[in-house]
Amino acid sequence: MIVTTTNTIEGREIVDYKGIVTGEAILGTNVFRDFFASIRDIVGGRSGSYERVLRDARETAIAELQAEARALGANAIVGIDIDYETISTGSSGSMLMVSASGTAVVVR
Repeated sequence: MIVTTTNTIEGREIVDYKGIVTGEAILGTNVFRDFFASIRDIVGGRSGSYERVLRDARETAIAELQAEARALGANAIVGIDIDYETISTGSSGSMLMVSASGTAVVVR
């Protein structure tokens, strides 16, 4: 399946619009990862554990997006938008939410 952030696919013609599709992934973080990430904030550098969690969440959201598009009979998704949010769960930590949306289409 072709997935793109653009509204068209070069060299392909959109012959049918199937509708808006979405995919979401909400992943929890744990206390130890939060603790080490806060140390990274103080001393600088990248947080590899958070980057892996974000990458996994993005891949999950896009996979859900593709599954929904396939169920509608689409073979491509155009205009994909990916959003990231942090959801606070109080003193127990936080969760990461990644949502993806786009338009399911049939191209030839």
